[in-house]
Amino acid sequence: MKHLHLHYFALLREQRGTDRETLTTDAPDAETLYRTLQGQHGFTLPVDRLRVAINGEFAPWPAPVKDGDTLVFIPPVAGG
Repeated sequence: MKHLHLHYFALLREQRGTDRETLTTDAPDAETLYRTLQGQHGFTLPVDRLRVAINGEFAPWPAPVKDGDTLVFIPPVAGG
């Protein structure tokens, strides 16, 4: 089991009701973790609409996650 630190922004923060959490998981990679969270928390954004950063660097969705990692799920941003 791994202890991970998660940060949420924009719509994900609203849907989760918090901007961060620490959890324990056996998810092998970022995509599996997000899909698990999507089911648990009702996140409406699909993986292909998000980016993930692991420990401050953008990563591909199949990137493995390790104990102590910090993940940030980044939704699309609109602005002008």
